[in-house]
Amino acid sequence: QVQLVESGGGLVQTGGSLRLSCTASGFTFRTAFMSWHRQTPGKERECVAVVSGSGATTNYGNSVKGRFTISRDNAKNTVYLQMNSLKPEDTGVYFCAKVGQLWPLPEDFDYRGQGTQVTVSS
Repeated sequence: QVQLVESGGGLVQTGGSLRLSCTASGFTFRTAFMSWHRQTPGKERECVAVVSGSGATTNYGNSVKGRFTISRDNAKNTVYLQMNSLKPEDTGVYFCAKVGQLWPLPEDFDYRGQGTQVTVSS
């Protein structure tokens, strides 16, 4: 049974930082492309970052490039999203997913977690 469990969300002020974690089980994590997506009220769901199985290759959405960093620890079956210089428009539910591609940023996914709320106050 595939499980993806996120943690690390919360409330932060503009300019602050948060680190999200997602621990996976039920599939071969080390070979899987993993991604972070966000769902913001009134906007379409957006993939913000994706990482290759080895962690060597990444791809980011334009809205987060230079501020967010995706990484992974295959020994822990965990993928991370370091979010710096947060803005109010980054507010939303963030979830991790197992996806099938790095480019272009994936819109669909094989499996996803429940998500964690990130709120950036102005």
